Amino acid sequence: VQLQASGGGLVQAGGSLRLSCADSGRIVSYVGWFRQVPGKEREFVAAMNWRGDRRNYADSVKGRFTISRDNRNNTVYLRMNNLKPEDTAVYYCAAGSGYSSGHYHLVGAYNYWGQGTLVTVSS
Repeated sequence: VQLQASGGGLVQAGGSLRLSCADSGRIVSYVGWFRQVPGKEREFVAAMNWRGDRRNYADSVKGRFTISRDNRNNTVYLRMNNLKPEDTAVYYCAAGSGYSSGHYHLVGAYNYWGQGTLVTVSS
């Protein structure tokens, strides 16, 4: 599975961005977004199963971020609203199989990772 993330950029606090992650189309069980700032561990943001009937979010982004998937073009999206300076990070998309939804927040549950896209939120 090849993952290609895009859509990052510089935005003011309160603004919005939509990240995209195109994959090569191989079927996986779930897809997710993580983020990382220098010196810190990679942090779970959101994930969803292939059918789209199960979505998990980190508490810090609930109500502001939405994960979705367009199966026609094999693209996963992360819509980010009301962005805050603490959302600044490199965002990574990931895909995996073999774990239940209770494990979607774990880095180790994912087999494939994109290259990351930088999101910078100014105050």
